[in-house]
Amino acid sequence: MNATTPATGLTATAVAPATTVTTTTDSAEIVVDAHDLRKNFGSTEVLKGIDLTVTKGEVVCIIGPSGAGKSTLLRCLNGLETPTSGSIVVNGHDLSDKATNIDKVREQIGMVFQHFNLFPNMSVEENITLAPTMVRKVPKAEAHETALRLLKLVGLEEKIDARPASLSGGQKQRVAIARALAMNPAVMLFDEATSALDPEMVGDVLGVIERLAERGMTMILVTHEMGFAREVASRVIFTDAGVIDEEGTPDEIFGNPQSERLKSFLSKVL
Repeated sequence: MNATTPATGLTATAVAPATTVTTTTDSAEIVVDAHDLRKNFGSTEVLKGIDLTVTKGEVVCIIGPSGAGKSTLLRCLNGLETPTSGSIVVNGHDLSDKATNIDKVREQIGMVFQHFNLFPNMSVEENITLAPTMVRKVPKAEAHETALRLLKLVGLEEKIDARPASLSGGQKQRVAIARALAMNPAVMLFDEATSALDPEMVGDVLGVIERLAERGMTMILVTHEMGFAREVASRVIFTDAGVIDEEGTPDEIFGNPQSERLKSFLSKVL
């Protein structure tokens, strides 16, 4: 069975069913629903009861100081870290249910890291088509066409045969975004995707993310780019010391912050 998402216009083989939880709120489809999420590393409590619900098409930017638990939260949502307690439901699949196939759920979650993690011995096209052909058994011809469409989306169609070593940092990150999109995910997670880039390359990557937002892609971004969060986010979440200190629209967070901690943070970064 095939399915097409409006966000990317891609067609991919449907994922085998896992444990499914149907959730709606105000008629909006919930894509990510985390409740009372806690994560300890030894005696250190990094996440302290996070509640997070993200609906289809939302762009949620998570901001906050270093060490606030932002990246750990994303890694829990993607199943790369196992929460100490709490529940996570992604696209209807309960990650805490032992019957859930976590690998199958991960196929529905695109993740873009600070560092690009491209395979250096493969071409750009091979990096993008590897997972669809190996994991989802997408025919090579279809995967090739998908790679072409995605490279056009990120402005790198002329680099399809290039090796990562010949690309700039910004180009590598755009390829990494295309690679994540090739799995036709229900949600994209970005963990400080521009923090390792030279300043002149940041705009190109943010431009790609903004185009995805315009196409309706559901996204959760940990970012230090306050201007981007203010312009593109549906909702901004400020985390501090493992808790959500304040959340709201960009206008509310940046224009009328309520907590003293958020006011202090913004005074240093704006």
